[in-house]
Amino acid sequence: MSRVKGGKTTLKSRRNTLAQTKGYSNARKNKKRQAYEAIVHAGAHAFAHRRDKKNDFRRLWNVRINAAVRGFGITYSKFIGTLKQKEVLLDRKILATIAKENPESFERIMKKIS
Repeated sequence: MSRVKGGKTTLKSRRNTLAQTKGYSNARKNKKRQAYEAIVHAGAHAFAHRRDKKNDFRRLWNVRINAAVRGFGITYSKFIGTLKQKEVLLDRKILATIAKENPESFERIMKKIS
């Protein structure tokens, strides 16, 4: 049987790899091996940072809630503890949004738990 070199497949693979590295600098955008390595690393970072994003937002919500409750003379930890005792089922994302965009409603929540 005759040998098949596979140039078409190789070229397609190379083009796909280089298309993913569009906008990268230097050899990472136009050499297959370095482009592939850049893609692998970018994917690893993207995976990890999708997880980190959740922690970043939780920290932001905590800061916003703390800033809002300090105006009422209470700390963040005491506020969250009281919410759990009174069985108020609002998560941090909702509380932070209310505190930022609707302070009157947040004030009603504070009156309810105190």
